[in-house]
Amino acid sequence: MIGPAKKLARLLRMARILARHDALLPREYEARAPASLRILARIAGGRVRATRQMAAGQRLALAFEQMGPSAIKLGQFLATRPDLIGTEVARGLESLQDRLPPFPDAAAIRTVEHSLGKPLPSLYSEFGGPVAAASIAQVHKAVTTDDPPRRVAVKVLRPGIEAEFQRDFAAFRMAAKIAERFSAEARRLRLIAVVDTLATSVAVELDLRMEAAAASELAHNTRDDDDFRIPVLDWARTGAKVFTSEWVDGVGLRDAETLLAAGHDPKRIAVVVVRSFLTQALRDGFFHADMHPGNLFVDASGRLCAVDFGIMGRMDAGMRRFMAETLAGFLARDYLRVAQVHFDYGFVPKHHHVETFAQALRAVGEPIFGLTAQQVSMGRLLEQLFDTTRRFDMQLQPQLVLLQKTMVVVEGVARQLDPAFDVWEASRPVIERWMLEHLGPEARLKDAADGLTSMARLAQNLPQLLRDTELIAEQLAGGGIRLHPESLRAMSRSQIQNSRNLRLALLIAAGALSLLAIGVL
Repeated sequence: MIGPAKKLARLLRMARILARHDALLPREYEARAPASLRILARIAGGRVRATRQMAAGQRLALAFEQMGPSAIKLGQFLATRPDLIGTEVARGLESLQDRLPPFPDAAAIRTVEHSLGKPLPSLYSEFGGPVAAASIAQVHKAVTTDDPPRRVAVKVLRPGIEAEFQRDFAAFRMAAKIAERFSAEARRLRLIAVVDTLATSVAVELDLRMEAAAASELAHNTRDDDDFRIPVLDWARTGAKVFTSEWVDGVGLRDAETLLAAGHDPKRIAVVVVRSFLTQALRDGFFHADMHPGNLFVDASGRLCAVDFGIMGRMDAGMRRFMAETLAGFLARDYLRVAQVHFDYGFVPKHHHVETFAQALRAVGEPIFGLTAQQVSMGRLLEQLFDTTRRFDMQLQPQLVLLQKTMVVVEGVARQLDPAFDVWEASRPVIERWMLEHLGPEARLKDAADGLTSMARLAQNLPQLLRDTELIAEQLAGGGIRLHPESLRAMSRSQIQNSRNLRLALLIAAGALSLLAIGVL
């Protein structure tokens, strides 16, 4: 148990480091800060290492790096939460990388032998030095003692990292409790819950058997996907502090020229990245939530291969259904329906008026219709959505935080490979299929047949069934979707003549997802 004095001492140390980097109370915000915070900044120390040319987020990233693994992990998490720290600061933290020195090979070997209960030579005929070192673990390239031998990647946990995280997160939680006690905004943002969520996530990452299980589940879900795969796991060489998997020989996604030189089409890979993520999230409710270029490779057969499964995202069936209802409303520009869905699920407090919330959603959505995807500023859209979440006291739904963050990351990866990439057009087939499965007539009939009161449920759903049939037919039938003949006849009352309208509607839908992830959630 960590006492209050030790927690306070760790917080003061962190405050001094932040102050030296001009990140405790950045100069950009000093004039607007309360007097109590300005006094705290002075007590913490002067801005010894402040760099005038750096933005606030960049200075904060440097401070987190100096503070150590726990702060680095916190910084990576905050980079996904612009609603907490602002868009500009979050953008600065996106560049935060685990540039930590590796720990000695001898320590890694001791950890492997202790975790797996066998001497290293009986497990690996070759065990090389670390090829990557991060805040929680480092990776070694090795060769197994099997016949025939296999090249593998061995991820080894940092010695003593569990105790270090426990101490730091106890201090973070103390800071969150203080903030919530004195700040209404901190209570609205549920800072204690944020720290607890991060602590739970890290606890999972600190047991590499859980990471292996996540990789196994994702491999099972995507086993029939033609363009995506997971490295083969080695359960016999995996334990709480060691995770062994197939060594991936592939081309990284850091630049298009390297892919071209290896004979791959960067534009095709960009589409695969986005569709793979959306398929995992919407079809399976379980997705890789750290799809940056360092974790993605293209193998010799042209398949996208993902590694590092420490950060995964989940969405339960109810949340996905809620998203489907919201998408349908935005596609129809029926903002009152979207607003009512939010009220029905309890995401907006009852003291607000549903009509006023619908008006706010209209203010976000309408300006986008009539524009191409390239004309829409996602940063400006997110800023409007943040304002909306604050105005209507929406609390955070942790299920969708990683969804929003990963959406931004995969779009960035795709645009790096193809500067003209249209994320909305690439997403369309996945979203269309998802909407049909959730909102189409066949899905409604299946829902009605599943319960003990199937006939009553069918009667109750019939009016909405007819409305959804018309809605989906209007929005999707013109896109050439192949359906069961009976479904097609039920959904073909009208067609969209201009496919560009559908792309713009999907842009609104993506905005809705961002709204869910950053504020409604």
